[in-house]
Amino acid sequence: MTSTPTVLNRILLGILGLKLFAVGILLVLLATVPAVGTWWHGWSGAAWNGVNQAFDGTRFPGRPESWLWIMMAVALVILIALMVAWVAQQGKGRSNLLVAEFDPGDVPGDVRISGGVAEQALKHALAERPDLAGATVATYDVRGTPALKIRLQPRQGVAPHHLAAEVTGLVAALDAVVGKSTPVLIHIGAGARTRFSRAERVR
Repeated sequence: MTSTPTVLNRILLGILGLKLFAVGILLVLLATVPAVGTWWHGWSGAAWNGVNQAFDGTRFPGRPESWLWIMMAVALVILIALMVAWVAQQGKGRSNLLVAEFDPGDVPGDVRISGGVAEQALKHALAERPDLAGATVATYDVRGTPALKIRLQPRQGVAPHHLAAEVTGLVAALDAVVGKSTPVLIHIGAGARTRFSRAERVR
């Protein structure tokens, strides 16, 4: 329901996780296996000499500075700009408005209902349920239309389809109070422990 690049986020997190995992394994091997420590000293020395030779061949004529430092600085600036752009894409799609209608009554004007009204009403109704370990409600803007996303964490043994049906009844009651039907995504999952056994229902 949001424009957050979830696929890109997962790819980047996967790459970062693999790198950290590889670094961790290397540190453990360096601390426990003497042969790995000997190999590391030889490899790092050769690599450092190669870097020095690369910089020696890229110095400005008559000056000790290398133009590789400029290229590295430019690459770092580009990397920072990409990171800022990536952060700016997170969480897009959230909305603070649930209903916006024009009332042509005796006093014509716009009628606006904040998304916080629906969020607080549903959270209060769900907070009293003993079969839920947690519940969150958020309002999103989906192609110009306000919509609700209800994320539920049922306790062990709770039937997801019964829970979805009961929450749908709460949403129907909210629609009756607001006077307008709102698209709703009901996400049911039990957290990280059972993230592969989840159900989603769109009303």
